[in-house]
Amino acid sequence: MVTSEYERRIAARFAGFDQDGNGYIDREDFSGAAQALLAEFAVAARSDRGQALYIGAEAFWQGMAGIADRDGDQRITREEFVNGAVKRLRDNPDRFAEIARPFLHAALAVAGTGGDGTAGVEDVARVLEVLGVPEGLARTAAAALDPDGDGRVGEEEVVRSFARYFTVPE
Repeated sequence: MVTSEYERRIAARFAGFDQDGNGYIDREDFSGAAQALLAEFAVAARSDRGQALYIGAEAFWQGMAGIADRDGDQRITREEFVNGAVKRLRDNPDRFAEIARPFLHAALAVAGTGGDGTAGVEDVARVLEVLGVPEGLARTAAAALDPDGDGRVGEEEVVRSFARYFTVPE
């Protein structure tokens, strides 16, 4: 049985997706996040990395809408988000991470400088800040994504962490 604590914790994650604060998640929240990341890292939207980020954002939106947009209006309300998480994600957190993977992969490529699919811890903190995570928490979270202490964060660490954070197991 789903507890009210579980639902409360999932509802708190809603704000992370509602980038413009209008009370629902829609395609513009995802494209806006991509645009903000490109601006932060001075990457052109028409570049390969810029296009990959927009494509990843669209794939993420489509996956999210498929899970949560129950009425098909191309907007996800807080209630739809909570119900989608409770009904579809709690038992399979990896599914949620997999719909996010193209966006997360592209975000690392935008933030990274080595072309090796990783980004520095400081750059990952910048990504998190652009996506609305407070600075101190962003730095702490980014550092936690570097368990071997080499100063680099890879895709698998990000995807696993994303699944844990946004699916909030009981």
